[in-house]
Formats: sequence, structure tokens, C-alpha cells
Amino acid sequence: MPARWVTADEAYGQDSKFRTRVEQHRIGYVLAVPRNQRIPTAVGNSRPDVLAAGAPVEAWKRRSCGDGAKGPRLYDWATATLPDTGTDGYRHWLLIRRSIANPDDRAYYLCFGPADTDDETLIRVAGTRWAIEECFQSAKTEVGLDHYQVRRYDAWYRHITLVLWAHAYLAVTTAHAKRGTQNLIMNSSCPSVSARSAVSWHT
Repeated sequence: MPARWVTADEAYGQDSKFRTRVEQHRIGYVLAVPRNQRIPTAVGNSRPDVLAAGAPVEAWKRRSCGDGAKGPRLYDWATATLPDTGTDGYRHWLLIRRSIANPDDRAYYLCFGPADTDDETLIRVAGTRWAIEECFQSAKTEVGLDHYQVRRYDAWYRHITLVLWAHAYLAVTTAHAKRGTQNLIMNSSCPSVSARSAVSWHT
């Protein structure tokens, strides 16, 4: 199936071969990376946590990355444009998520996509990982995704297909019941260049 975006955890995010392969297919990605991941900047390689420590106050924007069980998932986010690597029409970014309650709790994402991609899109894609993980957990607890004891592929395939159909029905039914309750906090942003910064923070 065609896809515009890929998102994944650190196991995939720190795999340069995986990132390169996705880029070759011109598919955007928002991939989690560890804080010590080496990333290119205008003054050489650096680490996400080091760059985050130097982010200006104006770079941090409070936004929702999607709705959770208790409403919008609000975090402080900062986005920095990384140096152009010669991919026509595409850019790389560093996206940082910071907890409101505990500012030391941060997550880092390497991003790639069309050059006109805005911060809200990157944040939205980052937030879809929770939805995917919740989907798997819900399918396990509600319709028995992990309750198969089969040895053959065709039996496993039938089980998974029926489970996913059942889960899809429940998801659609729930969505209709909650229609109109989504609220996202959107703020406009534009890149700004600082002469002292290794990256271009969006403020």
C-alpha cells in the first residue's frame, strides 16, 4: 500500500540503512532516535540532547500530537531544520518533544519530508505512534489478537484477518460515538536562522 509517512521507534530511527531506504522511495518519516544519535549540523555532527539544550525559548511551542484517553496530548515541541543534504525538494529536521510536567523528559525524532512540510504535520505524524500502539493493545485485550495457538500460516492468517475485522468494526463504532470531539492546538511557525546555532530553529 502506498504511504506518505512512516513513523517508528528508536530501533528503526537509529538505523541509517532503513532511513536511506525510505528516503530513496521519497516517503516522509518521523523516527524516534536516542539522545546520543549523531546528526549532521552546519558545524559538524552533534547530538539531539546537546542541540535541545541550546534551543531558544521562542522555539518551544505547546501543541497537541493527538487525542488520548484524557483529551489532547499536550507537549512542548521544538523543530530545527538540518543542513540540506542535496535531496531535491525534500528536507531533514530534528523534532524534540518535551514533557510539560517534567521538562527533563524529552524525546527526539529525525524527520524527512517535502520541503514545505510544516511543524504541525511532523508533530501529528509523531503522535500516530501512540495510536498504533494503542490499536495493538486494544486488539489484544478486546478481540484476542494474541490468543491464537496455530502452527500454520493459513490458520494464523485467518485468525488475524477475523480479529482485525472485528477490531475495525469496534473502532468505527467508537469513532461515530465520539464524532466532533477532536480539538488540536495549532500555531503558525516559520524557520528563523541564528548565527550562533548549528541548526535553524523554527520560532
